[in-house]
Amino acid sequence: MVGVDGYPVGEVARLSHVSVRTLHHYDDIGLLTPQRRSAAGYRLYSDADLRRLQQILFYRALEFGLDDIAQILADPDATADDHLRRQHELVRAQIDKRRELLAALEKEMEARKMGIALTPEEQFEVFGTDQVGGEWAEEAGQRWGNTDAYRESQRRAAAYTKDDWAAMKAESDQGLRDFRDAMQAGEPATSEPAMALAEAHREFLSRWFYDCGYDMHRNLAEMYIADDRFQQTFDTVAAGLAQYVHDAILANAER
Repeated sequence: MVGVDGYPVGEVARLSHVSVRTLHHYDDIGLLTPQRRSAAGYRLYSDADLRRLQQILFYRALEFGLDDIAQILADPDATADDHLRRQHELVRAQIDKRRELLAALEKEMEARKMGIALTPEEQFEVFGTDQVGGEWAEEAGQRWGNTDAYRESQRRAAAYTKDDWAAMKAESDQGLRDFRDAMQAGEPATSEPAMALAEAHREFLSRWFYDCGYDMHRNLAEMYIADDRFQQTFDTVAAGLAQYVHDAILANAER
């Protein structure tokens, strides 16, 4: 209980959530020496002692060492308001740093989600953008995140280097050009050359990302024409290419 002459160490420990042992240590090193003693010689802390303890605990929370805190509090010109303003500024600075760290972590998490361990500059160099995947990656995770194929794709992609991604993109781009050339040469999507390209595309996916069976390949083909974003990617190479690739994949899967 609180006596008329001050607060006993046990009560201070309870109020401040600091152990009695710690309070004794602060006394031993001269950081917080109670101003009074009971008749039996026990420590009694005044209101001023409690205010000083509060300052100590604020600085400890800001990760200051005990020697630094003793030096700061020894400044005769610094008032309690001065300490509060300084602590407020330090906390705000830490919050800003934490926000920057949080943003960096979220950016890295998104990259890991895509399985792309590249810097933004490297992503731009390889893919022509520093934000690979974006909402496609989020959608892929929602659609297939629980499948073995998706997990295998993420596992493989996370290990790829910049050179690996560059080689994969070059192979992918060449595959699209081969489909374009076959279509523009008048080869039907059901022809042997077109189906051979579809099979090469399936093997490309299996080699780089996951074991792509024919059912999975059919599902991808349907997405190529159902999703405007995919369709635009194909049709940017040549008008009607998305439908041509779709038809070739289905023909190859059915034969």
